[in-house]
Amino acid sequence: MNTRIRNKNNEQQIHRQRLARMADERRQILAMPPQKAIDAILDHPRNTALVHSMAEEDLFFLVHDIGAQDSLEILSLASNRQWEYILDLEVWNRDRINRDAVTYWLNLLHQADPNRFIEWTMKDKYDLLEYYLNRTVDIRVRENDEEDPSDYGDGYFTYDGTFYIRFFDDAFEAFDDEESQEELENFIFTMLERLAAEDHVAYQLMLLRTINVMPGESEEEAYRFRNVRLSEKGFLPYDEAVGVYAPIRPETVKKRPRKVLLSRADTDFTVPVPVNHSFLLSADTLFGKALQSIDTEEVLNDLQVEFAALCNQIVSADLSPVREREGLLKVVNKSCGYLGIGLHRLSGTPEPPGPAECATLLRIYSLADIFRTGYGMVVELRNRAVLWQRESWFHRNRLALSFWGERLVGHLGGLMLKRPKCFDNFTSGGLYREFSNLQDLKGAEMALAETITFDRLLSRIDIPVSDFPDDHFITHENLLLTLWARHRLDLKPAPEPIAIDQFRPFYKALWTTGVTPPRISDAIKADFLDWLAGATGEPAYELSRDTGDALERLFGRIEEEFSDVPANDLDHRFVQMFLLKKN
Repeated sequence: MNTRIRNKNNEQQIHRQRLARMADERRQILAMPPQKAIDAILDHPRNTALVHSMAEEDLFFLVHDIGAQDSLEILSLASNRQWEYILDLEVWNRDRINRDAVTYWLNLLHQADPNRFIEWTMKDKYDLLEYYLNRTVDIRVRENDEEDPSDYGDGYFTYDGTFYIRFFDDAFEAFDDEESQEELENFIFTMLERLAAEDHVAYQLMLLRTINVMPGESEEEAYRFRNVRLSEKGFLPYDEAVGVYAPIRPETVKKRPRKVLLSRADTDFTVPVPVNHSFLLSADTLFGKALQSIDTEEVLNDLQVEFAALCNQIVSADLSPVREREGLLKVVNKSCGYLGIGLHRLSGTPEPPGPAECATLLRIYSLADIFRTGYGMVVELRNRAVLWQRESWFHRNRLALSFWGERLVGHLGGLMLKRPKCFDNFTSGGLYREFSNLQDLKGAEMALAETITFDRLLSRIDIPVSDFPDDHFITHENLLLTLWARHRLDLKPAPEPIAIDQFRPFYKALWTTGVTPPRISDAIKADFLDWLAGATGEPAYELSRDTGDALERLFGRIEEEFSDVPANDLDHRFVQMFLLKKN
């Protein structure tokens, strides 16, 4: 008895070691380029078991990276569960079945493994097959030789003299070339012929059910079961998935239930763990560093599964299906960014928390709640921007958002979006990107605070907006600077362009002589502050406190654009920071 028990334990131990080894091999293969990955899979001594051990998400991206038409060998090794996952993602447009997508993928799966495909569709996917045939072919039943088949018209075919079948005229119209249409017709011919040959009674019953399918009810039922399956992967229906963007504050986040941690020897390697999502996340993010610091395999596997589910929920909430790793990378970066912001916020520290502290937070809180905590900071900032805009001076005067200049408009425009974005100004290739850390948020917050401050100041200066010149592009910067310049030149206080000859003496007085490159003196900046204090009625020291950084940036831009431009070379066409009359 003891010998049998020891032998059984040894067999279990060997099996676990084999599964752990396969898990490591799977990670290595999925990290390879697509062509090398497919070669490694096909050369693997237990390639069927290897493919079956892959998470459905990983196989899905592998198939698309390789190309669906070139993945037949991989699809032939895939399990029925993996086939079903592919169909669940590929053949639906929101809550409607895409008949052309069903045609395409059923044909591919039939090519991959015809025998298994017939058995699978008749046993497990008969509901989808019957719905598809109901939408694709017209079926006539000839009883007791009472009708002449020629009365049905052209295009009908039969395998038993009882059921006559014809393709609808629009069955393959989405496939442009005749070769593809012929291939798909042959697929259905072959499939039905094999069904009739395998079990003729089952074939006839299937066609009878197909005739009586009620498309609306059948589609609704299929959608319900599909949602149940995909919800386990994080693909929730849209009205549930958008909950990932529901903001929560740190004090309301619930802690996870405590969990007993297992050693690697006790880890369940039979549970497929998606690895593509974790491969794509940057190790420089707070979340990436936290994962690297976790040495308990069970915890790491759980977090990888949870992270993949979070990414999938974001895909559902954004209504943007992802099929390639490039698209998945954007979702992963978005998730990492808000997870990092959430971790920083939950830590309660001014500086970003270290990997160990982040790893502790990952054990305490769910990833979805951490994401929502981080996203909540962006929502709070957006709400501030929206509330300010409704009551702002510039909105009351019906000025365009461009009044605030390129930099501030970039930040404000990003915050005003339904799903706020960080203004990037093509630094990383685009005008906007997702927020990735608290520094991004602080930049947007500073821009909003600067805008609110200038809006308040402008509301206190008696400036008739109707007097703005129609032939000039007005911004808050050139408006304020022009009013100040007119004050220095003893001109009427109005938003009117200045003649270039009048402007040159003022321009010369801006610069400190004997300095390379020329700089604007502190005395000139103080003069602007004194004028602004007089125009708004606010104390200069309060203005310096509230707008000091903004004014420094304003004069910094003047230095950047004009420090090497002599007064005699000024041309109104190239001066944007002051309003100058056209010659």
